[in-house]
Amino acid sequence: MQKIIEIRDGVVRHPQYKMAEPINFELLAGEQLAIVGDNGSGKSRLVDVLTGRCALMPMNEVRYDFTPSTAKLVSDNVKYLTFRDSYGTSEGVYYHQQRWNQNDIEETPLVRDLLAEAFRMAEQGVVRQTVYDKFLVRDETPEQEKARLAAEEADRQRMRQELERVRERLYEMFHLDELLDKHVVLLSSGELRKFQLTKTLMTNPRVLIMDNPFIGLDVKARAQLAEFLELLTSQTQVSVVLVLAKTDDVPDFITHVVPVRELAVGRKMTLREFRDTMEPVPARVLSMQKEQAILNLACADAAELDAAVGTEPVIDFRNVTIRYGERTILKDLNLTVMNGEHWALSGENGAGKSTLLSIVCADNPQSYANDIVLFGHRRGKGESIWDIKKHIGYISPEMHRAYMRDVPSIDIVGSGLSDVSGLYRKVSPEQRSACLFWMDIFGVGQYADTPFLKLSSGEQRLVLLARAFVKDPSLLILDEPLHGLDLKNRRLVKDVIEVFCQRRNKTLLMVTHYREEFPRNIDHEIYLRKQI
Repeated sequence: MQKIIEIRDGVVRHPQYKMAEPINFELLAGEQLAIVGDNGSGKSRLVDVLTGRCALMPMNEVRYDFTPSTAKLVSDNVKYLTFRDSYGTSEGVYYHQQRWNQNDIEETPLVRDLLAEAFRMAEQGVVRQTVYDKFLVRDETPEQEKARLAAEEADRQRMRQELERVRERLYEMFHLDELLDKHVVLLSSGELRKFQLTKTLMTNPRVLIMDNPFIGLDVKARAQLAEFLELLTSQTQVSVVLVLAKTDDVPDFITHVVPVRELAVGRKMTLREFRDTMEPVPARVLSMQKEQAILNLACADAAELDAAVGTEPVIDFRNVTIRYGERTILKDLNLTVMNGEHWALSGENGAGKSTLLSIVCADNPQSYANDIVLFGHRRGKGESIWDIKKHIGYISPEMHRAYMRDVPSIDIVGSGLSDVSGLYRKVSPEQRSACLFWMDIFGVGQYADTPFLKLSSGEQRLVLLARAFVKDPSLLILDEPLHGLDLKNRRLVKDVIEVFCQRRNKTLLMVTHYREEFPRNIDHEIYLRKQI
């Protein structure tokens, strides 16, 4: 059987990226793989080897067989869509508040233009020649050359038609016509994921590797993507490789699973074998000692101790409407959150969840044009944004996108004490103690001095969670906090949230698409629908 990718006893050249054991891996034609493992287990290192980004020793290099693909280069045949790409800076320079400032928005590209460029690059991949092809001397007659060139052109035309069919199917599935005239920076995290998936899938690769592809998609879009990938694998030559931290999230079209544990690539097994051997996640991960340490924290805000629970509004929106040009994001929204309440916010991709949070966090200038009261201050009546931010701990996909700086991880956590996104400075001894406390709570204390970009995306998410908690906020705003986390760390984060919210007057606003992610403390819910 055709071996599309094969590695036998591969050893990584660069000592910094070596695995614990030699790599043995193969992807056969007709197989659809899932590479699974905990955060920091080595999944991304394995993918870097498969894509050629991380070289092996010459005697055991990766072997490829991409037939019947006519594209020659590994980069044209193997496409990798990463979690970090979706929240990184691949679409240009980005800063956290840029999405809410109209003047800066206008300077960013439209989805329409970026997708057109992606399609043009996909077409170039079909006709691209290698240096070997350009200078190959063939022993053939003029008639044979003419026939060969005609056959090659027919193949290219067939591939162009296939690319066009894929594009049309993607536009239909993800309702991309609704996004084409949007500036890319205005896309919600779920819309951004659809956009990035579309760019990658339009290239019609031989092997498609996707890191946590279902993250950020609402329930409907998630089901559509799984259905599309199953259709893609059944009707084309594409082999799909999913890289998953959430190991109970393996879709049914996957045929085989490759586990990665502690920088070692395990034996490939069938999906049924894998499901039969899955170990249950403990009902509780946070230790009793750490739970008590959280409960014993001295309150940072004396007002929390004075007010009776449920007697003072923390958030009060009255007929709030947010528009960008002709597009209405929120319309006549009324919402009151009282001190000590715990809210879950859900809704469709693009329904305005992140926009709502940007108003609460004082990042959106349009809040001044609406009737909004935050922590007893009416917006536009002289309060500063720092009067608001000092009460809030916050994490979001947008924040993850804005923190792509290779500074020590403890400085990322410490930036939460200053309330300024993207401001990095060395923490003082007193601040370092608080930072280390929360990093230890989230299981990343050993990475305090490790550069942020050297961590896996899941470990980065845990560092940013520590940042959200570090100043012991009155209002905790968590936008998809479980993104990219393995099952154990998801349980750990839920444990921390539940314990934190047991403390007096701790208010929670959490965004998630899935009810199973709700902490037990949730006592109020709001669901947003996309404006027509």
